Amino acid sequence: MPALSTPGVTPGRLSADEIAERFGDLHPPYDAHEAHVAAARCYFCHDAPCMHACPTEIDIPLFIRQIATGTPEAAARTIFTQNILGGICARVCPTENLCEEACVREKAEGAPVQIGRLQRYATDTLQGQGVHPFTRAPETGKRIAVVGAGPAGLACAHRLAMHGHRVEVFDHKPRGGGLNEYGIAAYKAPGDFAQAELDWLLSIGGISVDYGQALGAELTLTGLQEQFDAVFLGLGLAGVNALALDGDHEGLADAVGWIAALRQSGDKSDIGVGRDVVVIGGGMTAVDAAVQTRLLGAETVTIAYRRDKAAMAASEYEQDLATSKGVRLLFNAAPKALGPGTITLARTETKDGKLVETGEEIVLGAEQVLVAIGQTLSGAPKVLDLASGKIAVSGAGRTSVPGVWAGGDCASGGDDLTVTAVAEGRDAAEDIHVTLIGGD
Repeated sequence: MPALSTPGVTPGRLSADEIAERFGDLHPPYDAHEAHVAAARCYFCHDAPCMHACPTEIDIPLFIRQIATGTPEAAARTIFTQNILGGICARVCPTENLCEEACVREKAEGAPVQIGRLQRYATDTLQGQGVHPFTRAPETGKRIAVVGAGPAGLACAHRLAMHGHRVEVFDHKPRGGGLNEYGIAAYKAPGDFAQAELDWLLSIGGISVDYGQALGAELTLTGLQEQFDAVFLGLGLAGVNALALDGDHEGLADAVGWIAALRQSGDKSDIGVGRDVVVIGGGMTAVDAAVQTRLLGAETVTIAYRRDKAAMAASEYEQDLATSKGVRLLFNAAPKALGPGTITLARTETKDGKLVETGEEIVLGAEQVLVAIGQTLSGAPKVLDLASGKIAVSGAGRTSVPGVWAGGDCASGGDDLTVTAVAEGRDAAEDIHVTLIGGD
């Protein structure tokens, strides 16, 4: 992020108390009565379209019925059986595009059962009791290395530990959690929830974590293959696409790094923010960055996206959330040049399927410009085959190298979502288990 001495980009525009209030829970948790009322709206559909829309295939009608009958702990076990990171997923999943979009009540009434909030109620209930719902199988004597302590790596490690294997997790960061710890908006999971969930997950036993360890000269894939019976790669996407424009701008920074710094800040009053902010991009990261600059006290915040509204990767819900916080969405505006405290945008349109400039330009004042135009795979061993810039996988995460699996954002196929990463890590673990215990 920009240095605190960057003109116009300063910390502490609001007091710590004001910031704390603004960064409170986006959706306050249900109490027991609210959860019971919300659960009563479920039709418990026989064909359960909501379940099929969930990447981890949680039995949603079952866990909602368990809440309705006053057994939220049982509901949590149903959730965790399929998604061991069900707590964070209840907070960050785009349920409006997944299970809730498929809900019969959404189709009929435009008002789905609040599946995400019910999932949070159940998982918070069990985790709040300090209870871990699973125990390990007898030791198998097998050891697996997991590289990356993000959602895919943690889901893989937990499922392998359940099967009785020993797992050693390596991560280049000083804290585990990956995207859940460093990448999501602070108002979606306030407090230190990602670390609390990580500690809870690890309480099953059989998993050790080594921080400050990245694949490279000392930690190599070959070395891991020699020491362990199998290797799972959950590397995420560590590279950030840069904005190549003419001109200089002291307040230019990548949104991913800025969000990470915000997530690791204590009271957030040390995070620099401009009075006028422009965020370049159209995905979830752009929305998260824009909303949080507003919450930190930016006066004007604009998301500039080069295509039209329909093409924006951020969901309709996220777009509405941004505008509700005072963020301006500017479509068909591509970055063209930077200047001291300004950014020039070119107006665009689609002609014959191609995005072209119209010749019109817009100059916006911008003390701070945050770039959110995508992330790339970084640090993957060269011996692995790639597909579309990611590690090529087949089946349940098998790479081109025998004995090496991959999943999550670093692997080909699937959406770059926490819940998808969990599903891929879990499924790879099952495939690893079958392979090590005598499968094909």
